[in-house]
Amino acid sequence: MVEIKTDAALDAMREAGRVVAQALEAARGAAAVGVTLHELDEAARTVLREAGADSPFLGYRPQFAPTPFPAVICTSVNDAIVHGIPDGYRLRDGDLLSVDCGAVVDGWAGDAAVSFTVGTPRPADERLIEATRRALEAGIAAAVVGARLGDVGHAIGSVGRTAGYGIPADFGGHGIGRRMHEDPPVPNEGRPGRGFPLRHGLVIAIEPMFLAGGSDAYVTDDDGWTLRTANGGRAAHSEHTVAITEDGPRALTLP
Repeated sequence: MVEIKTDAALDAMREAGRVVAQALEAARGAAAVGVTLHELDEAARTVLREAGADSPFLGYRPQFAPTPFPAVICTSVNDAIVHGIPDGYRLRDGDLLSVDCGAVVDGWAGDAAVSFTVGTPRPADERLIEATRRALEAGIAAAVVGARLGDVGHAIGSVGRTAGYGIPADFGGHGIGRRMHEDPPVPNEGRPGRGFPLRHGLVIAIEPMFLAGGSDAYVTDDDGWTLRTANGGRAAHSEHTVAITEDGPRALTLP
């Protein structure tokens, strides 16, 4: 069932979104050559703890997962697309890192992700990261009252396909509110004018994820969580929680 939020609920979700933005900033600020992924998770945990926020990631176990997720952020390095589990891996110069984070404040959730390079960037990685950022902006711009989810997916997919990137078909955005994952699913490709209609008070997480090399194929690690490109190419992921309003789309997880 799709829940339409009140304006008061949108304001409450904005508070959760602020915490998500702060946690992502903390993780990104801590990311440096030689730093472990565990340390990035601890930086985000500190933000959530000081804000009195809960983590919708920690202990989360969807049907596909063999174990509950053990951290408050996902850390996906290089060929990892999404759902990477923070561990003792020490970041290296030139790593492409995607960090995904959520927070729950007063019962309302926020969810966002960012990709960036640690140390010296590769030009190809910079182009990949920039494409996901532009696709996110295009998806947000399409998320207006009267449009449909197909318009959002088409805006995202057009950026990725034009740039020659792969797009994993089985993963995309989602509705969000009292729970991190709600209806409706938000695809990263779509047909204009098709799909669920957008109306004031709908809140969705828009999250393009692109794969270098043009292939859509991915594999799942033995941990049952981490998705990787099948061709070993790099991946990037960008996300914001976005409210559909009569005044235009409102990104609730901006800093």
